[in-house]
Amino acid sequence: MKVDADWWKTMFDEVYLLTDARSVCDEDITRREVDIICELLPIRYGHRILDLCGGHGRHSLELCARGFTWCTLLDYSSYLIDYARTRAAECNHHMDFVRADARSTGLPPNSFDHVLIMGNSLGYIPEPAADRQIVAEANRVLRSGGWLLIDVADGAAVRDSFNPTAWHEIGTDIVVCRQRKMEGNTVYAREMVLSKQKGLIRDCTYCMRLYESQTVGALLEHAGFKRVNVHTNFSPHLRKEDYGFMNRRMLAAGQKP
Repeated sequence: MKVDADWWKTMFDEVYLLTDARSVCDEDITRREVDIICELLPIRYGHRILDLCGGHGRHSLELCARGFTWCTLLDYSSYLIDYARTRAAECNHHMDFVRADARSTGLPPNSFDHVLIMGNSLGYIPEPAADRQIVAEANRVLRSGGWLLIDVADGAAVRDSFNPTAWHEIGTDIVVCRQRKMEGNTVYAREMVLSKQKGLIRDCTYCMRLYESQTVGALLEHAGFKRVNVHTNFSPHLRKEDYGFMNRRMLAAGQKP
């Protein structure tokens, strides 16, 4: 199963919002995830929050709806940034939007009180140093005393319940089929999206690096974070279905000295 190292630059578009809608377009799930953010981090009104790799802004939009109005959304996908900008305007939320690589955001240092990396957004870039660079960049843009919160798949849980084949239907027309294989700490997947009326919509491959509680904690500590805590066995899903790698996740929080 061959995977282009830059797959993550093109996959997150309108088809992604369709295939992953059960997780990333469910408002109840987003609210439960933001509940956890507010529980684990000392977020106060007026704090500046960076939603790093924030996709179409679902966490930022929910935070804004709760009165946390200093949110910046950063993502590489132009489509998702534009989608979030439209939603923010419809909801009359003031947000800042940045399209950039999370490894080098171009944002000023010491400018945020909290950085969020939610929705299993680490581990996509095959180079081993990529995630370290992203976490180091989060540290750089945080002020002293600020917090980073990372939400990733629980690698141990993925291994225990690994399913090489999965599929689900969307409405009456769309079928999403996934084939997976695991090599070391990396999962490779082929995703085929088919319309019963129009035929093949997408056939692509991607990969994801898995973390376990010790390795995600070490990732934060290596970047200089202190008071690191890792919370395992988190799931915002109420139904037992195959949600890719979004079923059981870990939340790792660390503070910049």
